[in-house]
Amino acid sequence: MKRGCLVAEKIVEVHDLVRTYGRRRALDGVSLTIERGAVLGLVGQNGAGKTTLIKHLLGLLRAEKGSVRVFGLDPVADPPGVLSKIGYLSEEGDLPLWMRVDELVRYSAAFYPGWDQQYADKLQKEFGLSSDSRLGTLSKGQRARAGLLVALAFRPELLLLDEPSSGLDPIVRRDILGAIIRTIADEGRTVLFSSHLLSEVEQVSDRVVMVQAGRVVLDDDLAHIKETHHRVDMVFGEPRTDAPAIDGAIAWEGGGKSWSALWLGETVQLEAAIAAMGGRIVHTSGVSLDDIFVAHASEGAR
Repeated sequence: MKRGCLVAEKIVEVHDLVRTYGRRRALDGVSLTIERGAVLGLVGQNGAGKTTLIKHLLGLLRAEKGSVRVFGLDPVADPPGVLSKIGYLSEEGDLPLWMRVDELVRYSAAFYPGWDQQYADKLQKEFGLSSDSRLGTLSKGQRARAGLLVALAFRPELLLLDEPSSGLDPIVRRDILGAIIRTIADEGRTVLFSSHLLSEVEQVSDRVVMVQAGRVVLDDDLAHIKETHHRVDMVFGEPRTDAPAIDGAIAWEGGGKSWSALWLGETVQLEAAIAAMGGRIVHTSGVSLDDIFVAHASEGAR
């Protein structure tokens, strides 16, 4: 889903953030900003640092180095000022399983002056949640729907989604993603959407940040990422044992006379470099966000 961000106000500002666990750096100098109305897709392998970053935005972790500001506030120093404006849904859910659905709704409403009960009722009906159902008896998918209801019903200024549909069946993922898309489209919410399901990220995000081993390896508008990455097939006059060493080629496949590169930039530059090596380009095509992510993750690991 492509939407322009019309307002330049920065909702999230992270600068040179560092977090270590023992000898491992979970976050290694991470910097990013999210402007009001933007939808940022945060992608990375398990252990890349996505959840650690989100915990800093929620004020659950204090920055060891660097700074974190949400709505211009330090989320550790002013939790009420920050959390009152954030809707949060994680893979774990973290719901009180002993409560009924109607009790969860009343309990949550008490914390948010902006709670919209009419909207909550609409979401409950849409998600097929019975008021007298105990959360502990619901399926994982239904509990995820209940968590999303609570995260959306007070119409938060910032929505943080940490792998919200991980481990859920396709129908539940579709319903949850559909509700998120409608919220983004109808209300222009600011969203950070973290997921390893890149097809979901691609559907909702204006911008994508890829993290690898605690570092940002790519941060750009989704449209620009897809416009500037290509798969280029080429043939050489003589067989090659190694891939050509060319700046801009993020990943290589092939062998002998036939090679393919995932290329970042103008293909004219690659064409000239390949011609100088006795080869020629035979086909150029677009690539998926999955392919781009795998290539950058591999490059970052190297």
